[in-house]
Amino acid sequence: MLPISISPEDLQMHYISAGDTVRLGVLAGPEVSPVTVILESWDAGGSQPPNSHPASTELFLFLAGQGVANCDGTEVAVRAGDTLVLPQTSVHFIRNTGAGRMYSITLMSPDGGFADLVRRGPLAETDDEDRAALASSAALR
Repeated sequence: MLPISISPEDLQMHYISAGDTVRLGVLAGPEVSPVTVILESWDAGGSQPPNSHPASTELFLFLAGQGVANCDGTEVAVRAGDTLVLPQTSVHFIRNTGAGRMYSITLMSPDGGFADLVRRGPLAETDDEDRAALASSAALR
């Protein structure tokens, strides 16, 4: 199998549902990796609705911004450089509390259909700020 390379220019962001304030771009899904990898972007003040993944653990590595994560009623402040792990079955959401966008590289394992859910969602604008956030994650590779 040949290696797969995804450049920031290939990034394609989606909403899970119309009207969302969080955009997601699948970088690697279960068809190529045992761990799904997502670039996630929260608009200023944005949040996803409370959600849960019955069999999946989610890990967020925050690249930019600041926010508050709520996991089963416990709030934790997060900011660029922080890593947050949300366990299986937890009910959780993350809210951007900063003035600009907040970004993370999000890992989910097992996928549980998450990459397909993102890809089926409405296309969102992908701009230079998104590409720069992804490029800034190069130091993590």
